[in-house]
Amino acid sequence: MFDVTDSDGNYYQFKNNPSGFKKFAKLLNHDSHCVMEAKGYYHYQLANHLLESSLKVSVENPLALKRFIQMKLSKIKTDKSDSKLICEYAKKVDLKLWQGNSKHLTECLQMIRLLFVYTKQSTMLKKQITWRIRYGQSK
Repeated sequence: MFDVTDSDGNYYQFKNNPSGFKKFAKLLNHDSHCVMEAKGYYHYQLANHLLESSLKVSVENPLALKRFIQMKLSKIKTDKSDSKLICEYAKKVDLKLWQGNSKHLTECLQMIRLLFVYTKQSTMLKKQITWRIRYGQSK
């Protein structure tokens, strides 16, 4: 899921997949400027989708956003509150447009994502095998 607060303060939540990206894009117009935090590989698919839809995108450094949130003395740490503060941040700073990644870098990021998925599945399988060996039963 990804969280969105628009410039009017309206809050939305969308699935972090192509279907969710399309639903989000329906809220936007050609003047829209989307600002997001760089979050490992998680933001790349959305950022690329928006860029391919000819929308303005800025991908901001997480440390800059963290410092901005700390300056606001916000003690509430939820995805919804972060979304609101990122919107506020976007109104106050000079944003640089994100240009996207080269095809090579995009392919590398996709491989990293697949490695994470494989590692997670491998860990789950190891736990199941260990459980079955210990208790001699299937789950």
